Amino acid sequence: MERLQKVIAQSGYTSRRKAEELIKAGKVEVNGVVCNVLGTKVSGNDVITINGHSLEKENKVYYLFYKPKGVICSMKDEHNRPCVADYFTAIKERVYPVGRLDYDTTGVLFMSNDGEFANLMMHPSSHLEKIYEVSIKGILKTKEKKMLESGVYLEGVKTLPAKIKVVDVDDEHGTTMLMIRLIEGKNRQVKKMFESVGHPVKRLHRIMIGPIDLKGLTPGSCRRLTPHEVKVLRNLALRKKKSPNK
Repeated sequence: MERLQKVIAQSGYTSRRKAEELIKAGKVEVNGVVCNVLGTKVSGNDVITINGHSLEKENKVYYLFYKPKGVICSMKDEHNRPCVADYFTAIKERVYPVGRLDYDTTGVLFMSNDGEFANLMMHPSSHLEKIYEVSIKGILKTKEKKMLESGVYLEGVKTLPAKIKVVDVDDEHGTTMLMIRLIEGKNRQVKKMFESVGHPVKRLHRIMIGPIDLKGLTPGSCRRLTPHEVKVLRNLALRKKKSPNK
């Protein structure tokens, strides 16, 4: 069961705010009865009409997108910068980014029109593993690595334990290349973690979420997630929510 205005918005008919206006104006019917109460719960079996026209139900779709550098995780931008939505104009469903990657960060990003799936993937208690390739300024010391792995305080909250593998050290240019595995995804977390120990991030690339990686994709390309992949992601997230200490 989901709120009526949310169902209308997810169908692609209009925005949630406009849907709320239509409901309050008595323009929406559920099973032939006018519904003007915001927050009314409806199921997939209910027949919804707006101004006398039946609401077409949009199929739920799930995409894996290889986000390129210089693209923002938004449907539109007031400064006319490239947006992830620009790469999905050929599909009829309106898909949205599941989570965010910074403008200059590349890699794995899910796109979907399934709000429940998106909330599950992004919920802090889901603890889905995320793996990043990182290039930082300076040479990461063993002590700093252990600090980051055990957790550092960002804005008063300690990060959960992480795993870091140093891949290469460039003494000539003063750069460390590494991989980091997280089980949380706070805003700009990787960058803030390394900045906290004095090593600004030069390059950040997300290579995996759960078992899903970028194999076969190039920057700016995408593919549909298979039903099995969606099921696996759901099950992993739900299992982590039920067993947060595992």
